[in-house]
Amino acid sequence: MVDFFIRFSMWVLPLMIGVVILHGYLTKVDIFSCFVEGASEAVTLVMKILPYIVAIYFAVELFQVTGALDWLLRPFQAILKATGTPAEILPLLIIRPMSGSAAMSLVLKLMEKYGPDSLIGLMAATIEGSTDTTMYITGVYFGSVGVKNPRYAILVGLAADFAGFAASILFCNLFFRG
Repeated sequence: MVDFFIRFSMWVLPLMIGVVILHGYLTKVDIFSCFVEGASEAVTLVMKILPYIVAIYFAVELFQVTGALDWLLRPFQAILKATGTPAEILPLLIIRPMSGSAAMSLVLKLMEKYGPDSLIGLMAATIEGSTDTTMYITGVYFGSVGVKNPRYAILVGLAADFAGFAASILFCNLFFRG
């Protein structure tokens, strides 16, 4: 069964391209001009989004390099110890909603230091998979379409991230704490 899905997934993209070309041919649409028009729209979209991406990466890097992240996390050390949560994964709570690549580099550093099968490595991987880049998403996607007031989107997204973070800690402690 798994072999079927692997073989099928190799043919999905070529099949979709073939269907689009066939549909364009049958409906007499100039596929090349549509492709060029879409590519030019993509370039303008990238130019619109680029300032938001640069600002988010700069803010995350500045946050880590200046030590503001460590300063911000100090008050939470006692709470972590009481819940059985390793303090090393707490930076993911702050970094993950802002930048996926910064969070991934933090997860990789934790796995290199403690190992992927350690409680810290398993928690970091679970947190990475069960949370999202809320601030990045709202900054880039809302910025690209001109949304000035995201209303409750950021609050709901951060609440979902916190729920994923808490659930990751709970389930990793239940299943992997030895």
